[in-house]
Amino acid sequence: MTSALSEQAARAARRTKSAPVFTAWNPADYAANSAVQQSWAGELIARLKLRGGEHILDVGCGDGKITAELARAVPQGSVVGLDASVEMIGFARKTFPAAEYPNLKYQIADAREIRSPKKFDVVFSNAALHWVDDHEAVLRGAASVLKAGGQLVISCGGKGNAHDVFLAFRPEMRLKRWCEYFRLMPLPYFFHSPADYEKWLPQAGFKIQRLELAPKHAAYAGATGFATWLRTTWLPFVQRVPENLREEFIAAVTRRYVARHPPDAAGKVHVRMVRLEIEAVKV
Repeated sequence: MTSALSEQAARAARRTKSAPVFTAWNPADYAANSAVQQSWAGELIARLKLRGGEHILDVGCGDGKITAELARAVPQGSVVGLDASVEMIGFARKTFPAAEYPNLKYQIADAREIRSPKKFDVVFSNAALHWVDDHEAVLRGAASVLKAGGQLVISCGGKGNAHDVFLAFRPEMRLKRWCEYFRLMPLPYFFHSPADYEKWLPQAGFKIQRLELAPKHAAYAGATGFATWLRTTWLPFVQRVPENLREEFIAAVTRRYVARHPPDAAGKVHVRMVRLEIEAVKV
């Protein structure tokens, strides 16, 4: 498996070098401000009903903390975390070293190019695939590395996700102050519906067990917490603005959002989210 993934890592690394600036994550910032994603991952892991000996592939592992949680849950098994971000994988390896997690490996790899001679019991992905433009390629790769009867468990942004946040970004982006930075902006996220996966899963060799859009909500500590979330995860938008102007831009978007969605009695700013949740079995 290591040699196959090493070749894949090289391809991903080359692609990352030529990728847009918004792929340059700040892993420490993300790790400190991703409690919402972590709580949703916990719900997803509970659905796996792990017995302790499974071999798991975590696609889009990010800062690695969820992957490490999976490794702790399968002490007789193993976990491989894949992510296209060099920064994220470097952070994950340092934070969860092999000496402490002997059944855990992290690899730089593109989710669209999953390849491995080793077969896994589970392919898992949380809060990652809405960054990927070709979900059909992800499914084909997942099917190629799963054992017959293996589980595919995915949660990612689904159709309609964070709609109110987009409504705060768009008018600000059209202002003369900012519009030059957003010309020819590529589509940053890929939010699909169950209807898309109803076609793709059988074509890739999966039997659908559960497929739905799940309403969720996230709560942040006032305007400051909301702004931190924008800075940490809305990179396709905020990193198009020059670094010396980013905090001004984030503050402007935050004001727009909070004006329409003020904090609750406890000072929390809420965001309506939609997750596409997928459970399927390799046939």
